[in-house]
Amino acid sequence: MQGGSAPATVGRAPGPRGTQVVFLGTGTPLPDPDRSGPATAIVVDGAAYLFDAGAGVVRRASLGARKGIAALNSVNLKTAFLTHLHSDHTMGLPDLMFTPWTMGRTEPLELYGPVGTRAMTDGIQKAWALDIDRRLHDLQPATPRGWQVNVHEIQGGLVYRDERVTVTAIPVLHGAWERLPIASRPTTRPSSYRRRPAGRAFGCGLPKVRPADLRGLHDALDREGYPPWREYRRAYHTSTKELGEIATASRPGLLILYHRANPGCDQVGTNCGASGSEAEALAEMHQFYAGRVVEAHDLDVF
Repeated sequence: MQGGSAPATVGRAPGPRGTQVVFLGTGTPLPDPDRSGPATAIVVDGAAYLFDAGAGVVRRASLGARKGIAALNSVNLKTAFLTHLHSDHTMGLPDLMFTPWTMGRTEPLELYGPVGTRAMTDGIQKAWALDIDRRLHDLQPATPRGWQVNVHEIQGGLVYRDERVTVTAIPVLHGAWERLPIASRPTTRPSSYRRRPAGRAFGCGLPKVRPADLRGLHDALDREGYPPWREYRRAYHTSTKELGEIATASRPGLLILYHRANPGCDQVGTNCGASGSEAEALAEMHQFYAGRVVEAHDLDVF
């Protein structure tokens, strides 16, 4: 997810402890072969809640299942949230809709997203209508409802609650988008840094855990930024300096950089200019924030 927001919350319900944050994809629109599209799974007491559906989301989840997180088995991917409808956050939505179904998911996907999510989902189902028909009525074994999607278009506030978690979303600044809850990290510009009118996006924080275990997830861009994108990123994303101020105020036990503006810039030959590497981002963060900070990579688990 992009930028930085004031956090809302994903609160743990009472019960056995067991919360994992699994980075399924930490990329951006840049086609970095080392990073799938943005997607994060919050696994609470054996149930997975997905936030964003970047390219490769189901395969990354399956790799997580292979590494021992059973909740990420494709048939268990049943609840998902889209922060906004940028293509890098939604390219994996057809994958999330259909691949678990072909693997045996029996119930519809519960999908929460901003206004426009229903139209996007309807369009995907129309595009794959012939495939759906063949799987339902040919010789392939297919459950009758696993391909369906129950879309919940949200406006902010309380958007989801079950016996494990409560998800509350707040609007944040991210260009001209209607953007919604992202449970694992704040993700667009904080309201205190608003510079121009824009549409709504939504952000929310981590499951509530003991203060010593608290983790803050946020994206960030270096202070200069890649020149062609500099104006956009300064308007709608969070700089390392701004993130340092947010983290200093909120004091997370561990600050994790995610969906950073210039991933891939560590590789020789990338068209990123002189700035934007992971090392530079972390060095800048240490200038503005004295706490623990790391950068997430695909399949990292916290």
